Amino acid sequence: MLEPHAAAGALTPLETALAGLLEGLAPVEPELVSLADAVGCVASDRQEELPPLPPANRAEIDGWAFRSLDLTGSSAFSPLPLAAPPVWVEAGETLPEGCDCVLDPSLVERAGAHWQAIGEAAPGQGVRRAGEDFAAGRPLLEAGRRIAAIDLLLARSHGVDALSVRRPVVRIVDVASGAGGPTAQLVLDWLSSQGAYCLPVEPCDRDAPSIAKALRSGEADLVVLVGGTGAGKSDETAQALAADGTLIAHGIALSPGQTTAVARAGKRLVVALPGLPGQAFGACLALVDPVLRRLSAIAAPRPLALPLARKITSTVGMAEVALVRRHDDGWMPLAVGDLPLGALSAADAWLLVPAASEGHSAGSVVGAFRLREKALA
Repeated sequence: MLEPHAAAGALTPLETALAGLLEGLAPVEPELVSLADAVGCVASDRQEELPPLPPANRAEIDGWAFRSLDLTGSSAFSPLPLAAPPVWVEAGETLPEGCDCVLDPSLVERAGAHWQAIGEAAPGQGVRRAGEDFAAGRPLLEAGRRIAAIDLLLARSHGVDALSVRRPVVRIVDVASGAGGPTAQLVLDWLSSQGAYCLPVEPCDRDAPSIAKALRSGEADLVVLVGGTGAGKSDETAQALAADGTLIAHGIALSPGQTTAVARAGKRLVVALPGLPGQAFGACLALVDPVLRRLSAIAAPRPLALPLARKITSTVGMAEVALVRRHDDGWMPLAVGDLPLGALSAADAWLLVPAASEGHSAGSVVGAFRLREKALA
């Protein structure tokens, strides 16, 4: 275990604090969850190979089922008399044996007991061929993939009602307000969007004994404390962590999020976030996100590399979170080392400026991680 660092001393490098959290950390065990609970979770393994969809040729439109060769040469100028009434099919129905196309309803005419076609069709016209939606032998999901709504559609189409996922359990203890304040709710919403199973926010008094008791009160893969990490007279979160577990660091060379503390309480990981929303969110991006990914066995996303529309200036010795917005074919910096709510609302992505860097010049290409999808202009 890495040696703990006191908040009163030199700030702990971000890399050191993160290494202390990730040291020996293994992914959580897979569990079966219902489809309703699976969105955003990470598939635990390669799902079984599935049969094709559709399983047989099906009509893609409402119309008349035919064998295409039987319609050769048919047109409005050369109607083709039909020896027997054609078969009507609704979209989604299996084609009758021997049929390979569906003719538009307007291309078949009836006069009394007589039927005629006034158009032709190519093989496969108006048809969804077997396996066209989903080829036979493909797995429903690959291990490490975050589950999306379209994955649930495929699962339901195959009659699958549960999926195997890795879903870390997270407890959120609100020290900042004691009653589920806005920062704790922000953390809960963000963690849930990343595929974690978040227990209801737990209120907690600000004194060290209450915080220590909260740490011992329930099981979770990760405990996130919100508030009480600063130098205020009532800030005793770090004191409680030092007494109850192994304090890895309190005071991290990270901006925003400098007063964040990280610890291990028994087998549980603990991240204590500052009480202000921007400070807490910066620490979530830099510290909590890598932990969640390790617990979920999912790789870090690929950054989108674009040139900077304006330079980013950073303080050497501090890793700084920068917010950027997509601007034409580049990134426009919105905030560095401070995450005001307006910038968070407007940002499309974020990046981390390393502690050893003074920043990035205008025009330099940097990789940023998406916070949201950008609307079409």
